[in-house]
Amino acid sequence: MRMHSTTTPWLPFGPADTADVRLLCLPHSGAGASAYRAWGADLPDWIGVCPVQPPGRETRRRETPFSEVGPLVSALARDIATTVEGPYAVLGHSTGAICAFELCRELRRIGASQPVHLFIAGRRAPQVAERSSRLGELTLDELADVLRRHGGTPDWVVNDPAMLRMLHPLLTADFAVSEEYTYTPEPPLDLPISVFAASDDDRATTAQLAAWEQQTTSEFALHPLEGGHFALFTHASVVHRAIVEALRTA
Repeated sequence: MRMHSTTTPWLPFGPADTADVRLLCLPHSGAGASAYRAWGADLPDWIGVCPVQPPGRETRRRETPFSEVGPLVSALARDIATTVEGPYAVLGHSTGAICAFELCRELRRIGASQPVHLFIAGRRAPQVAERSSRLGELTLDELADVLRRHGGTPDWVVNDPAMLRMLHPLLTADFAVSEEYTYTPEPPLDLPISVFAASDDDRATTAQLAAWEQQTTSEFALHPLEGGHFALFTHASVVHRAIVEALRTA
């Protein structure tokens, strides 16, 4: 089924007209839709990469960012329900992973079309307690140290105090989305879940990632990756192969 490349503020980059399935990608804290533009370039044309653009960044930088998961996924789910046609999958990394999971649950609540697959990276299963790091309370110097340690942020951003000051409100809001999240038990999702488990991710162990299996009544796959928290990007070719295999039979 071919689909039109409709765009919205939430989905600023529509898929190619040759796409059979969309892949909606939710970014990590501080990032925007551009994080997935180059990342998805090597996926086949039949998978249309559609990066999600939450408020407060890039093309929506003048908007106030969300600081809670609930309102964010409620607004995004309404947008998807009214604009996305045909089959689609959802991928989330780090903070984006918990948003992707809650998005699927919100879509179920409102009776919208469900994704054909959920891909997760860099976030322990929601029912596993998250340690509190209070990242939203860091000074600029402390924030720079954390960003350097975790990687994924360009050096020119980390080393520029003016840039960090500009990003601080967005990062504070995004960190709140992650750190203030409270899991509420609901029935498992009825869709396949694939999780990418990085060997050296200091935010989620393999066991904590494997616990995502409890959130689905459908198929579950755990894909090991070498590297740290941003292995989804540094080992994109491995990730792409798993995505293609999963969506080929969706």
